[in-house]
Amino acid sequence: MIYRIKFSCDDVDDFRRVYEADSDATFLELHSAILQSVGFPDDQMTSFYMCNDRWEKGQEVTLVEMGSNFEYDNMVMESTRLSELLEESGQRMIYIFDPMNERYFFGKVTDILPGICNGVVCTEHEGDAPAQILQEDNVTAAKTNDWDIDDDFYGDSQYNDGDFDFEGFQDLSFDDGSMF
Repeated sequence: MIYRIKFSCDDVDDFRRVYEADSDATFLELHSAILQSVGFPDDQMTSFYMCNDRWEKGQEVTLVEMGSNFEYDNMVMESTRLSELLEESGQRMIYIFDPMNERYFFGKVTDILPGICNGVVCTEHEGDAPAQILQEDNVTAAKTNDWDIDDDFYGDSQYNDGDFDFEGFQDLSFDDGSMF
């Protein structure tokens, strides 16, 4: 069987990638094809999650062996075949490409076709991929735009050492272990 899987991203409106994957291919092969098609280096702890119709995370497939989760089996990309988790057209998954900022590619199995193909191949691509990792300036800008954070919220521009009350803190010592 051949899975046709379409990925998109909320960060970039015109971003789209379509892959055709043999059912015997592994999630590691899909991961590698995604990285190659978007030009990302393979230096992040990425994961796939199977999702329901509301994009809620279910079974995780990790890049490397991780600790056990009581709700789901521990599945690793290298040893997990697509056919183990992809069962029907319309099935959804997310691919976390920026784990520190929880940014995803949203994937959907659009077709399951008879036949055999060699591994995983990107068959359609549209638009440029977003930056893999948000730089701190972009994160700050995104947070400021999303939540309208005021830079003076914590009073850092009006801080005065004389405003701090040291009473009660002079007896604390972290050197002698008396705190614990």
